[in-house]
Amino acid sequence: MHDILQTFRSYYRTPAVRSRILEFLGGDTPAEATCEFITADGTGHPLRLPLRPEELFNRLDEGLDICRSLLDRLSLVAHLDVEYVNFDYPAEAYLDPGRAFLLQEPVVRAIRRVLDFHGIEALHVLSGRGHHFAWRVDLTSRVFSELAETGRIAVTPDLRPLDGGEAPVEPVLARAFTGLGMMMEFVARIVQRLAAPHCGIPLELTAVEVERGERGREMVSLDLSEYGDPLPTRTVRVPFSAYLKPWQQSYAVGDENLERIGPIIFVPVTGLDVRSAMVAMRDPQLAAQLAERVSTHIPDQTFGTGGLLRQYRGSALRRNHEYFYSSRHDPPWRWHATYDRASLDDLPEDAKSALRFPNDLLLKPSRIRCVTEALLQRGWHPRHIAGLIRSKYERDHGWGSQWLDYSPAMRADFYVRLFSSASSCVDREASRICGHEIPLPVNRPMAEPRMELRL
Repeated sequence: MHDILQTFRSYYRTPAVRSRILEFLGGDTPAEATCEFITADGTGHPLRLPLRPEELFNRLDEGLDICRSLLDRLSLVAHLDVEYVNFDYPAEAYLDPGRAFLLQEPVVRAIRRVLDFHGIEALHVLSGRGHHFAWRVDLTSRVFSELAETGRIAVTPDLRPLDGGEAPVEPVLARAFTGLGMMMEFVARIVQRLAAPHCGIPLELTAVEVERGERGREMVSLDLSEYGDPLPTRTVRVPFSAYLKPWQQSYAVGDENLERIGPIIFVPVTGLDVRSAMVAMRDPQLAAQLAERVSTHIPDQTFGTGGLLRQYRGSALRRNHEYFYSSRHDPPWRWHATYDRASLDDLPEDAKSALRFPNDLLLKPSRIRCVTEALLQRGWHPRHIAGLIRSKYERDHGWGSQWLDYSPAMRADFYVRLFSSASSCVDREASRICGHEIPLPVNRPMAEPRMELRL
C-alpha cells in the first residue's frame, strides 16, 4: 500500500499534472476553483469527506485519489459514466482491460453519435473500468432556466451543501439538476437502443445485476445513479488523478491481484485512440507527459444542450415522465392507512422479500426493478410505487447513517421513474439520429494495447 501511494506522490510533483487538475476544478489556483469542494481518499474505504479546494496541494502531496463536486458556482455540470461491471469477478476489468474496453466500444460510438448530432463536444476521460463524458451549462443561460422548468424536486430533498455551509442550494438549482437527470436518461436510452444489439454482454441503465454469462454476471452500465441523489452529495473523479478504486475495494478485487494491476490514472482521451489512452493510463510517466499537451477544461456546451433538451421535451419519454409526476407520494402521516396496508401476498418472491427486508435488498437496483414491475402489473401508479419504497427507506430498518446525506424520496423517485419507462419510448429519436441501420461494429478480437506511446 505504501508503494502505490509513493508512486502517486512522485507523479503529482509534475507541474503539468497539477495544472491539469486545477483546470478541471475550474481555476488557475485552488482559491479560484469554481467547484464547491473536493474530496481526497487513500487506499482505505473512501469517505468522500468534503474539503475546500485550497487543500488540494496538501492532498496531492499524500498521493491521494482526488474528486471534485458536481456542484459548481458558475455551471451545471452534465456527466455520463460508462463502465464495465462484473458482479462475480470485480477484478476482471483491471486484469483484462483490453476485453473490458472492447465490450464498451459500441456504447462509446453511440454516445459520440448522439452528442455529435446535437453539436455537443464533451470532455472524454478514461477510467479504470470505463469512460466518462462531461460538459457544462452556464447558470445564467436560458437553457439552464429550461432545465429548471423541466425538473421536479422530490418531496424531501437534502439541499444543503456538504461543506458545512449554512446556505442551502437554491430550489431552482435542485430542479435544474433533476431536469438534467431526466434529459440524461433520454440520452442513455437512445444510446442503449443504438448500442445494445452490438454489445457482447448486457447493457443496462445503472448497475443492475444480470444473468451469468461467459465470465460471470458481467454487463456494461450506463450509470445515471448520480441523478438519484441531491446535487451537493455527488462528485466526479478528476482527470490525471490517481485511480485508487482497486485498493479501496481490495476486499472484492483481492489483495493478490493488486500487484498485477499496478498504478492507474484517470486520463483524457483527447488526441489519442482508446488503446493509446489505456497505455498512458497505466504508466505515470506517460500520463505526466500527456498532461503537458492536453486540456481538462470542462467545455461549455450550453447551446448544444439546448437542442438536446428540446428533443427530449418533444419525446415520448418526456410524456412518461409527466405521467410519473402527475401524482404524489402519500404523506407520512397516512402511511399506516395506505402503504403499510399494501398486500404483498401475490407478489413475486424477489419483490416480496425486498419489501419485507429492505435493508439491504431495496438498495439494489435489480430489486427495485422487481418491485416496480410487479406493482405496475397490478395497476399501481409509478409515483405511489416510489412512495411505498420511500416509506421503507424512512422507517427504522437499521439504516444507520445510510440516509444522513441523501434523500430517500429522491432516490425512490429516480429508480422507479427509470424502471417504469419503456426503452421503446425513444425509438423515434434514435431513428432520427442514426436511421434504421445503425453503423456500429460487432465485437471483434482486440489487439494488445501498444506498450509505447509517442506524445
